[in-house]
Amino acid sequence: MKGLLILENGARFEGDLLGTVEGLGELVFNTGMTGYQECFTDPSYEGQILTLTYPLIGNYGANDLFMQNR
Repeated sequence: MKGLLILENGARFEGDLLGTVEGLGELVFNTGMTGYQECFTDPSYEGQILTLTYPLIGNYGANDLFMQNR
């Protein structure tokens, strides 16, 4: 599903939604090349909007074994 990220300064970015469809929160980022699955379930990101910057995220799929928190 497509979504919009709208910043306080009015900048708008379109992308693919993963997880919550509607939200408001602090925008944070992760620049890691690996370990993105752990980020999605890491409790330290709770209440934040997580942006992943590495362009090849997800190319090798996802596996339940690599979830940080269940």
